[in-house]
Amino acid sequence: MKLLSWNVRGLGQSRTVNRLKNMLRDVNPSVIFLIETKLQSKRMEGVRKSCGFINGIDVASNGRSGGLSLAWKNNSKVQVRSYSNRHIDVIFEEDLDGVSWRCTGFYEAPEVENREASWALLRSLDDMPDMPWLVIGDFNELLLASEKQGGRLRSESQMNGFRMDLTDCNLEDIGYNGIWYTWEWGRLSSNNIRERLDRGVANPAWLTLFTDYHLDHLVHSFSNHCPLLLTTSSSDQTRKQMHHFRFEAAWLLDESCEGEVRNLWNSCTGNIPDRLTRISLGLEQWFIRIKKEKKIHVKALQQRLKELSESQPNDDNLEEILETKLALNMEADREEI
Repeated sequence: MKLLSWNVRGLGQSRTVNRLKNMLRDVNPSVIFLIETKLQSKRMEGVRKSCGFINGIDVASNGRSGGLSLAWKNNSKVQVRSYSNRHIDVIFEEDLDGVSWRCTGFYEAPEVENREASWALLRSLDDMPDMPWLVIGDFNELLLASEKQGGRLRSESQMNGFRMDLTDCNLEDIGYNGIWYTWEWGRLSSNNIRERLDRGVANPAWLTLFTDYHLDHLVHSFSNHCPLLLTTSSSDQTRKQMHHFRFEAAWLLDESCEGEVRNLWNSCTGNIPDRLTRISLGLEQWFIRIKKEKKIHVKALQQRLKELSESQPNDDNLEEILETKLALNMEADREEI
């Protein structure tokens, strides 16, 4: 199973939704947990369905803050246990062995004065000690001072409260691959802050059940939080889909498209239906080549963004990060067209 958890920082604009769709097409998760949707339930349901997730639970935002959505593909077996404005708790049944395990999407209160209530909520959810349990999301807190760079030092009492909460629930951090931080603020080196606020934690039963899982911090071009992609098994494969010929509107944005159509038409003989058939086959080959080139370009941009994000921030570095994110967003816009 692939599970994507992301504080998207609002889905009120169509461009943001389109970029989310582009991300989901790229990683193809079977379950998504979205945080800070900033949408009412009905509108979030429409966004979720437009992303291809018919089934799900949508928790309304409080004005322009909050909002959660946990959604799953049709082939996932899910039992909903409880939900609130801070969590969505479900049980998954794996197809292969019929093994059941709990997953709680969690959003800890961003306000310091509300942390105790959030920690009490997590402790109250610890009511099935023998079942494998994963909690994933935005905890808005650090476990260690080393998980923060820039800005004011984190209060030791806050971090200790978080550590004690996880200990009481028999949960431990499951680690990650990728850049070390999940949240960033500030475009200049003088005010840049980086923190690891998003994570996955699990109990020993879950860690015993999934021995070859991995959690990746994905590079991103919008939201100040990075997406977390959990893969429960290294053998998980993206399903291949049937490809049907369609003329893509985005092809018209490529300078070589017109010339390719002209060359294919001129090189064909016979009646019009036969020529159109040959052109469609030729365009498919052209599209495969162009798509491969664009994929290489996007991967290069993502790799550069990863390198920049891992380096020590300075003004030149942060400026190039913005330019690289802009280039990635432009590619996402073309893809959406």
